[in-house]
Amino acid sequence: MPTTPTLAIRKTFLIAVAIGLGWATSAMAGTTWDGIRKEVYGERAIQDGTGFMVLKAPNRPEDQRAVPISVETAFADGRTVKSVTFVVDENPSPVAAVFHMGPGRDRVALSSRFRVNAQTDVRVIVEASDGALYMSSQLVKFAGGQAACAAPPTGDEKEIAANMGKMKLADVPSSSARSEINHKVRLALSHPNHTGMQLDQLTLLYIPLRMVNRVDARLGSEHVFSMDGSITLSESPVIEFDYRLGGGDKLDVDMTDTTGAAWHKSFPLGPAS
Repeated sequence: MPTTPTLAIRKTFLIAVAIGLGWATSAMAGTTWDGIRKEVYGERAIQDGTGFMVLKAPNRPEDQRAVPISVETAFADGRTVKSVTFVVDENPSPVAAVFHMGPGRDRVALSSRFRVNAQTDVRVIVEASDGALYMSSQLVKFAGGQAACAAPPTGDEKEIAANMGKMKLADVPSSSARSEINHKVRLALSHPNHTGMQLDQLTLLYIPLRMVNRVDARLGSEHVFSMDGSITLSESPVIEFDYRLGGGDKLDVDMTDTTGAAWHKSFPLGPAS
């Protein structure tokens, strides 16, 4: 049986830490994607998503520590979006994030910022409600410099600790017709998302792993999404997502990390919600 994307995040990260490299030897018997695909999806067919998936990523990112990758997808045949998985092939933890979508979502818009270690293909795999898988991919080129997963944290250590767990929500303006059905927002999470591969610049010791492993969003009683994270998420992750209008007057967000710490924030929404 294939590994679920959630388990794959944990497995691929543990492999990377254990050997201090990107992908295990068994996964390199072919292209990197061949190994990832077999590990996560087994023998399941993955179809070309061209036509109903739009993947966007910069060809040459300005900051490899926070590369924006977005996808919009929609079904017009009665099926809904079950999950959306972001993959960065050449990263130590290639399964970057898995979004488990709430029920009844025939269209979804998602975006986040990811660490990109080297020149790589980035992918988004959408799972439909009937179990069918669809993929879109794009090459992201490497500008050089220090690998993103080993780049030291930015900012003062005490300030990072004091702000950890804070959340902000802002509207994302849109002229698309989608705004008549769904509303798009930007959720900013304050968390260093330490990779376990970064050196403290003073002690020259490795900073212990501390990553965002779960984010849950609910609109009233409606489940919007649950995200399983990884070290490939950027420092202070930002998630842009849409939700269906009319679902409730507040958005509740819960975040946890690998130390067991948990944070909650409730955001009141405007009357149009």
